[in-house]
Amino acid sequence: MAQIYRLATLEDAEKVHHLILKANAINRELGINFAAATADLSLVQTHIQNNLCYVLEEDGRFIASISLRLPWGLQPGPAGVPHIGWFSVDPELGRKGVGSQLLTWLEEKILCDSLKVPAVTLGTADKHPWLAAYYEKKGYEKIGEKDLGRGHITLYFRKVIRKDLYDQLN
Repeated sequence: MAQIYRLATLEDAEKVHHLILKANAINRELGINFAAATADLSLVQTHIQNNLCYVLEEDGRFIASISLRLPWGLQPGPAGVPHIGWFSVDPELGRKGVGSQLLTWLEEKILCDSLKVPAVTLGTADKHPWLAAYYEKKGYEKIGEKDLGRGHITLYFRKVIRKDLYDQLN
């Protein structure tokens, strides 16, 4: 099976929308109010237009997606570096390493090699039963928390991508 990593376009919005809703069904069941969990097609289109939205495609089917919000964009993250969001994996492929594969690709190929950033951030809900531990296992460190009015506390994490650049800035 051929896998392709690529930047999503507006023409991909319906497939991205379908994947995001399918992947976020568990979050809706848990009562976690991530923006992606209830996104309509218009919001997905806006998200693709305003952020770097990547997809992992296998034989024409979107199996995972992940986005980067940029520091100069409309929704910058908390630390002046790119911020990961809308990370979704087809639940039919759960626990097969697809999410880890996409996250590693994003960190190595996009953040390190292409954008050459010192670090990246992401956020998750304090109520989510496994995501904080997952991100910590992947090398992310908790850097703060904030109540964004979504019914949970958002936990913020950072991962140093290029220690040489990070050390020079800090």
